[in-house]
Amino acid sequence: MPLPNTNAAAASVRKGSNVQKAPGAKPTKAASKKKDEEEGVENGDGWDEWSHGKALIKPADQLELTEAELKEEITRILTANNPHAPQNIVRYSFKERSYKPTSVVDQMAVHFVLEGGLLHQDSDEARRLRAKEGLPEETATVDAGAEPDEVKPETPATPVEEGGEVEEAGEEDRPDSVASKTDKKEPKVTNQFNFSERASQTLNNPLRERSCQTEPPPRSIFSATANQWEIYDAYVEELQKQEKNKEKLKAVPSKKDGDRSKKKMMLTETQSDDIIKVAKATKIFERMVNQNTFDDIAQDFKYFEDASDEFRDQEGTLLPLWKFQYDKAKRLSVTALCWNQKYQDLFAVGMGSYDFSKQGRGMLVFYSLKNSAFPEYIYNTNSSILCLDIHEQYSYLVAAGFYDGCVAVYNLKEEGLKPVYKSTAKTGKHTDPVWQVCWQNDDMDNNHNFYSVSSDGRVVSWTLVKNELVFTDVIRLSLNGAVSEGPESAQQPSIACGTSFDFHKQIDYLFLVGTEEGKIHKCSKTYSSQFLETYDAHSMAVDAVKWNHFHPKVFISCSSDWTVKIWDHTMNTPMFTFDLNAAVGDVAWSPYSSTVFAAVTTDGTVHVFDLNINKYEAICQQPVVAKKKTKLTHVEFNPIYPIIIVGDDRGYVTSLKLSPNLRKKPKGKKGQELPKGPEVEVAKMEKLLSLLREPEQSTV
Repeated sequence: MPLPNTNAAAASVRKGSNVQKAPGAKPTKAASKKKDEEEGVENGDGWDEWSHGKALIKPADQLELTEAELKEEITRILTANNPHAPQNIVRYSFKERSYKPTSVVDQMAVHFVLEGGLLHQDSDEARRLRAKEGLPEETATVDAGAEPDEVKPETPATPVEEGGEVEEAGEEDRPDSVASKTDKKEPKVTNQFNFSERASQTLNNPLRERSCQTEPPPRSIFSATANQWEIYDAYVEELQKQEKNKEKLKAVPSKKDGDRSKKKMMLTETQSDDIIKVAKATKIFERMVNQNTFDDIAQDFKYFEDASDEFRDQEGTLLPLWKFQYDKAKRLSVTALCWNQKYQDLFAVGMGSYDFSKQGRGMLVFYSLKNSAFPEYIYNTNSSILCLDIHEQYSYLVAAGFYDGCVAVYNLKEEGLKPVYKSTAKTGKHTDPVWQVCWQNDDMDNNHNFYSVSSDGRVVSWTLVKNELVFTDVIRLSLNGAVSEGPESAQQPSIACGTSFDFHKQIDYLFLVGTEEGKIHKCSKTYSSQFLETYDAHSMAVDAVKWNHFHPKVFISCSSDWTVKIWDHTMNTPMFTFDLNAAVGDVAWSPYSSTVFAAVTTDGTVHVFDLNINKYEAICQQPVVAKKKTKLTHVEFNPIYPIIIVGDDRGYVTSLKLSPNLRKKPKGKKGQELPKGPEVEVAKMEKLLSLLREPEQSTV
């Protein structure tokens, strides 16, 4: 291959190449020319290679793709998530005390890490490192001397011939600059573009002091010394007070004014006691605590409505609410229940025993729905209470009948635990247990009076006159339907034992009496010589007989022969008879509907009937006792709230809320308002009775 012309190559190199000298070197002109020639030869060879055409070399394993496949765009999306990062990390949570999956995952992936080892040359660590490696201190000057060389390329380019002079000048400047840097401290390095120092300070809000001061409570300093003489004098004063009170009680006041003054004196003396001062506050506080404790029951009582009634096909349920019990009355049975008509959250409970072989003490207890934990009033009695009734207008007067034949009247306003009136053998008390008492309207002299019925066959009217009970025999019950006359020896075999009675709601003189033989007598206050009507009602004792609140002709009766019967007093046969498969302890009409009534049986079940919905069986049969052997004894409807209370033979009283189906009102047509009032209820019951009367009228 022929060698290229060296002269032509050199000339081309001179025209097209631009040579830069490395800083810090001082070559001669001849040496520089020689170097230029060598570089020119290399550049010339590369130029020839580029001048030839390029050929693509195809790999052997390359895929064969069509034009469409080559032009197809394939999108690749890069995300910041690490595909290799774990997604199911579980850590222990000390707060929740369990293992919890963590959603936060570290997505950072480290590809390269280089930890630098640079040290500041003037630092102590750099000096120790130099001393350890044995490096001389001059290295610092050499390293610092290299700095001007880095700035050297910024100087303007000079011809090759004058390069030596420029390099000599640069060499002369370097030692001076190094010396200046080592001798003087380095100036503060600032931003060389637009640096300016600025400072600002935020505004501090002015502080304000606010203070308030309440008036200090009044204080009184009391000091005294107690010795035996002062204690003795205090006891003597107290004894004198007690003697004065006894004398005042013995002296009978002649006028009412004297009675009032006595009460005022008693009140002023009792108010001095510290316990009585805080009694009202503690009672309110106790109610607050109990209502907070049983808040869920209070909410159910006020707002809960059983929504499942819509799917029960007219059947209903009873929701248990509060349960009332008193520890000292656990072994006594609930023998009477009565709501207060004025204060509808208050009711009275008579406690005693129906087991006549185990007769003993009794108790009269008053409970409020506002406090189910403890009774409002407690009266202990020497004999079992079998019945009671609260006066409708004067709700503080409570009449009670006892197992020993006495009747008594309690006044809740009076202090003390004894009744204000009580019958004795001298004042005509009954000789057998009193089964029912009932308040009546005041007589012509505005004296309060009530009636009682007993197993001795007497229905007696009791009048409250001054400080004693005055009795009047209204009627004597007999087996043959006529009032017996003559000596008591002849009367004894034919006496009928009265067990229950009830007075008509509209006709003042009319009342019914149920007997132990199972008969019901319709009597009048004005005719004491004979019965107006006698119904052969039951085969066992009549436990309860009650007039309907709305319809004037209808009454209901229940008995231990397992049956409940509804009567029209103008007919001798019952209109409805229901067999409840257990002895019926009590029955009660509802105050809101003429066709709804409830009954309790000895197997612990409450039966609720609505004749308007089902004339054949109960729409609710629900056991409400905790133990199977517990017997229910009495039931009462609340005057305004949709609840009933049920008593048992273990001394417990349970309150139950009626579901919507048990107090359902008839639906009217759209846009038509249903009439309300007692007339509607009377018409509803009359419609049922007319269905039963039609066959009889057709046969006649």
